[in-house]
Amino acid sequence: MATVRDRYSEEEVQGFYASGFWQSGTLFDLVAAQADARPGKVFVTDGTSSLTYQELHDRALQLALGFKHLGLRRGDRVTVQLPNWTEFVLTTVALERLGVIAVPIMPIYRADEVGYILGHAGAKAAITCEEFRGFRYLDMYASLRKENPELQSLIVVRGSNPVGSDAATRLTDLIIKEPLEDIARRLGPPPSPDDPFMIVYTSGTTSRPKGCLHTFNTLRASAAAIAKSLGYQESDVQFGPSPITHGTGLVTSFALPLLAGASSHLMEKWEALEGLHRIREHGCTVAVTATAFLQMLTDAYDTDRHDLRDLRLWVCAGAPIPGSIVQRARDLLPGCRVLSLYGRTENFLTTLCTVDDAPEKSIHSDGSAVEGAVISIVDELGREVPRGTEGDIAYRGPSHMLGYFRDPEATAALFTPDGFSRSGDLGFMDDDGYVRVTGRIKDIVIRGGLNISARELEDLLVEHRAVGSVAVVGMPDERLGEKVCAYVVPAHGQPAPALEDLTSYLRRRKVATPKLPERLELVEQLPLSATGKVLKHVLRDDIARKLT
Repeated sequence: MATVRDRYSEEEVQGFYASGFWQSGTLFDLVAAQADARPGKVFVTDGTSSLTYQELHDRALQLALGFKHLGLRRGDRVTVQLPNWTEFVLTTVALERLGVIAVPIMPIYRADEVGYILGHAGAKAAITCEEFRGFRYLDMYASLRKENPELQSLIVVRGSNPVGSDAATRLTDLIIKEPLEDIARRLGPPPSPDDPFMIVYTSGTTSRPKGCLHTFNTLRASAAAIAKSLGYQESDVQFGPSPITHGTGLVTSFALPLLAGASSHLMEKWEALEGLHRIREHGCTVAVTATAFLQMLTDAYDTDRHDLRDLRLWVCAGAPIPGSIVQRARDLLPGCRVLSLYGRTENFLTTLCTVDDAPEKSIHSDGSAVEGAVISIVDELGREVPRGTEGDIAYRGPSHMLGYFRDPEATAALFTPDGFSRSGDLGFMDDDGYVRVTGRIKDIVIRGGLNISARELEDLLVEHRAVGSVAVVGMPDERLGEKVCAYVVPAHGQPAPALEDLTSYLRRRKVATPKLPERLELVEQLPLSATGKVLKHVLRDDIARKLT
């Protein structure tokens, strides 16, 4: 497994510590410090449960011992697939105290994606819920367990029925009620903040997701940079509808408020009207989401019924912010500023507009590099291109992962000769250092901030008996940014498939609902280049014309 010094030179490590971008405390150390400073303050709520800083500290310690009794040891990997519940925070802190590597999985993923991650990560245990939004996760894991012999333990959160030890263990049964001093001694020394802490899988920029191996310090560096850029205070209350099991929610709904001694409210299921109610009820002041969330919120906002006077910042990530959305937010929420952010799982935060930037910067750019990081726009050979020239957006700084888990070749391919990590996203930098994302080299569809691999869907669809050949592209959508459109050449001798035929087939293949095609275009042939590659830009232009 990669180490800090596999990724960073001794000079870089010492520099990050000297500058304060990295620190000597672990995640559990941070929780302990906040529990000492503000024990009774509520840190996280989810509409059903809550944890004060002291409760989080004590229960995490007790749970860490329960995990140890279960057989988990330092360096083991444990998947955590939960909705935006307080238990995700609790389990992550407990696992980190034991030195176990958490592997978060978004709740929308089903057997195909979950099975791959379980196997690739070599998960020794899995933590999930019994049921959520009509889907029985426990049943899925019981089936996947048969295919993953390394998966020794299944832990269920908020289970309604008793489960046997041969099936699953309740999370609550793992909380050991012993004196905290005795527990701390039995757990042994804590890990280093530079040890492997978490593997966050990309949301689909290739045919299979890659596991980004992070330390607590690489996560902390992004959260600290956001806190400074937003003028974040302990009086802030974070609104968290973004999945806490992935980059945006993980950094901004968990690490960011924890660093500041602030509070966080998690929303398990996004719905705009309910979101308006939650923001008001909990006094939320800051939100970081995909742009689509803000658009849906402003569409549902009624000045006669809703009051968001506490909301001061809404940061949009995942796609450029249309000027019309910014203007509508200004009109409806005069006390709230809209800022832009661009990041990726490999280094979380890449660029950000700060509270000190001119408001127009969030309309015309995705921000600039934060303190301690350097951004370069490079060509195919990794050479920096002139300002204003489109190229690959590359990052170097304290938030970069140690590498792709179990994929050293892909890790090595990321870097330019100067040590910048290429994103595969296209953009340009202006004379003031602000970056605008213009497109992507990687073949993905971004639906409401979720990256959907076109290749993954194509590989499945081409196996359908009615599909001769297929190309998947993104089609523009006012609310979500993009939706999935499939161009299909029907198989010879077979009736042309209908959209419902293909979506039903993909559901049977355990593809998550947000990834399903929402439009089908039947064609006699796909446009090809001289080398036989599908000309997807022709298809994107075609569907865009049809939708205008």
